[in-house]
Amino acid sequence: MALSGWRTLWRRKDPPAAPAADPAPAKTAKSAALPKGFPDWGRLTSGSRAWARRRPGRRGRVLIATNIGGHGPVGVFESTVAAALALRDAEVEIVLCDAALPACLKAEYADLPDDTILTERRLPQTFCPSCMSRGRSMFDPLGLKVRWLSELIAEDDRAEARRIADGIPAGDIDGFELEGLKLGEHAHAGALRYYTRGDLDGEPRGEEVLRRYLEAAILSVRAYRRLLAQQHYDVALFHHGLYVPQGPVGEVCREAGVRVVNWVVAYRANSFILSEGDTYHHTLMTEPVSDWRDMAWGERQSAEIAAYLKSRWRGERDWIGFHEKPEEDAAALAASLGLDLAKPVIGMLSNVVWDAQLHYPANAFPNLIDWAARTIDYFAGRPELQLLLRIHPAEVRGTSPSRQPLLAEIRKRFPILPPNVFIVPPESPVSTYAAMELCDSVLIYGTKTGVELTAVGIPVVVAGEAWIKDKGLTLDAETPEHYFRILDGLPIGRRLDPEVVEMAQKYAYHFFFRRMMPLPFLEKVSSNLFFTPAIASADDLAEGRSEALDIVCDAILDGRPFIYPAERLGVHDLS
Repeated sequence: MALSGWRTLWRRKDPPAAPAADPAPAKTAKSAALPKGFPDWGRLTSGSRAWARRRPGRRGRVLIATNIGGHGPVGVFESTVAAALALRDAEVEIVLCDAALPACLKAEYADLPDDTILTERRLPQTFCPSCMSRGRSMFDPLGLKVRWLSELIAEDDRAEARRIADGIPAGDIDGFELEGLKLGEHAHAGALRYYTRGDLDGEPRGEEVLRRYLEAAILSVRAYRRLLAQQHYDVALFHHGLYVPQGPVGEVCREAGVRVVNWVVAYRANSFILSEGDTYHHTLMTEPVSDWRDMAWGERQSAEIAAYLKSRWRGERDWIGFHEKPEEDAAALAASLGLDLAKPVIGMLSNVVWDAQLHYPANAFPNLIDWAARTIDYFAGRPELQLLLRIHPAEVRGTSPSRQPLLAEIRKRFPILPPNVFIVPPESPVSTYAAMELCDSVLIYGTKTGVELTAVGIPVVVAGEAWIKDKGLTLDAETPEHYFRILDGLPIGRRLDPEVVEMAQKYAYHFFFRRMMPLPFLEKVSSNLFFTPAIASADDLAEGRSEALDIVCDAILDGRPFIYPAERLGVHDLS
């Protein structure tokens, strides 16, 4: 469920060169020139009256645990927020990795298809120097304290990490805990992200790569435990909140009593999701219903969310769109597939198999592939119903196409599909929304589309970790048996009641307009940079210049909720 559209920016066309015989440490690399459009903090802070008047520490100490300095969107956002927090008198420190880890979230198969670079621990000599120099170029000009990860890791730590990572049985890695910290889960998620797969089957060196991610996770823990034993921070801010090293960083900070704020690029243009305590994959599922149930509501808010949801058919107001001209003729789709609209159609929506593979205890199924296969098998025994599965377009149109397509997994299990099962492949330009409007109800595993469908009255059944779950708006399966009992009650035969639709619209409004914090000055650019701060000086980030930025910074520093009151302040939409 993590956004698959904001990944590494600078794609290699060729595999990295082999390392030199005796490479210089990466931290000695010179800073690289910033690409066009990236913030020049030396220029932006020079002559800034607000920057000169800072009183560091008056509002506490903040750790920006960037680590992966060469991840473009991360560096842009976190350097911008670092500057904004410093202008509000926080003492801000940054941690960057200087080739300290044998594996990390910046390493992706699309950029680094030679996985022996990971298994042979050659990442620091081949892939890391450019990442580190990019990070230095982004953060050094701010003049804030930068700490280097390798300075927090002892040789004994490296020996221990290798011994544990290489010695543990492969089947035990996923559930591995180090002194109470669940590192195996993050290592496993990191390896899946590298391969863009939902499992490591068929990858000859998959187990070795997984061990390198576990080794990196252990080193991350040792480094951050050492740092937090030496320094006090009130809050730590960093991206993702999962994978390696960010997942282990969160584990250590929570263990030490340091408040954690995680963030990701949101779906709406010029907006970001921030969450306190854990990655948004978890917090959006557990936030109290009271956060949105009783907010001010009227015709204006209802019209705003309806207009936005309609815009998502083409992605007109979002950072990312999967189809510029989606096919929205539902009748033509039905005819092309051979659907009989005189018989009930049940929709089914997948998400990307590999994305954000975390443990969710309430999942009815162990993974998306198992859910899809067992659902198709169920419908084979319900010939009076038709199942319409729309495979997520991001499998092929995302910036990192899935290397484990769901359709291929289905074909392994069903060489011949049941005659009442119809599949829209990921490359199809068919509008997901138009297809689902043909349906009596829709089955989902983890897609956010459940938020949108309930808001237009379509009943939704949840089998996985979707954010719409547990809001009183959907039929939520707790076990496979429970799921199939719900399916036994299909078709539902009617749309959601008006009062349920209104509550679903409120949640959609909360999700898209209130939890997605608008920062309009971070403008989208016509490149894979994604966004850049459109400011003339650091003064433009000072308190009182942007109400939305003030809300974000106060939430980080004071522990306030990350909720933008759009129902009161209005919806920012500058896309």
